[in-house]
Amino acid sequence: MDSKATKTITVFGATGAQGGGLVRAILADKNSDFSVRAVTRNVNSEKAKELARLGAQIVAADIDDIQSIKKVLEGTYGAYFVTFFWEHFSVEKEQQEVANFIKAAKEAHLKHIIWSTLEDTRNWMSLDDNRMPTLQGKYKVPHFDGKGEADNFFVESGLPTTFLRTSFYWDNFIHFGMGPKKGEDGNYYITLPMDDKKLAAIAAEDIGKCAYGIFKKGSEFIGKTIGIVGEKLNGDEMAEKLSKALNINVIYNNVSPEMYRSFGFPGADDLGNMFQFKRDFNADFNGARDENLSKELNPQLQNFDNWLSKNVAHVPLE
Repeated sequence: MDSKATKTITVFGATGAQGGGLVRAILADKNSDFSVRAVTRNVNSEKAKELARLGAQIVAADIDDIQSIKKVLEGTYGAYFVTFFWEHFSVEKEQQEVANFIKAAKEAHLKHIIWSTLEDTRNWMSLDDNRMPTLQGKYKVPHFDGKGEADNFFVESGLPTTFLRTSFYWDNFIHFGMGPKKGEDGNYYITLPMDDKKLAAIAAEDIGKCAYGIFKKGSEFIGKTIGIVGEKLNGDEMAEKLSKALNINVIYNNVSPEMYRSFGFPGADDLGNMFQFKRDFNADFNGARDENLSKELNPQLQNFDNWLSKNVAHVPLE
């Protein structure tokens, strides 16, 4: 980094999709006012070594250990906080991690925090609403609700926080088993319980790039909730674009949320509820995510076609 890069941003989840995108965005900007401290549990992983080669300062911390969080926040301007529900499927654990972030951040006197969050769906559906099952006794969509509830922790702490609401990753078509599956008829199918509603989605790396845009704006977005998205497409539109990019016939298989919840993979009930929430409250969910603002924050924002052109070789065909 050049000598004027005086403000350090500590990025948690630096080897993950969101954090990695932010680390790379900072390092790619040769005129940046920021330097980056990339936090990972394993500083010897290939991903960590790659970020080090690009110029990131790599540090080890465990978000279950407050002292290690305090250490990596020392002397820094800002932080990007993200939790990974799918590692443990526990809202309580995730919220404890947030509490750890906040406790450590208070002592570090940070100027700007970005918290990667999602809606608390219980603001739209009470637990006794039987349109979808209640999970783990007190959530509708656990991986949403826990983060949304934790927004209040940041508000109550008084820390200078921007609440960044993310969208579905197109990368799930590569990594999360959601890619096109071959049917007995020779066609390929993507399966979602969304009817004809549009799914707000984004390239995972663009989340980090949008976050960098927020940091660059200084205090403008502190205390605000920002929703980001690359493009909003329905199942048929995504299938058409996948067909063209992959040169196969992809068909959108619209199923009921009940059917999706019954698929039996870990988290199927949570994801079935999530898609149902996005379907049933589509105007609210999509209305909270602004393509124009996302593009302003990240001028390189990709739409689905852009993303496919870069990633088509990585989409597994089963």
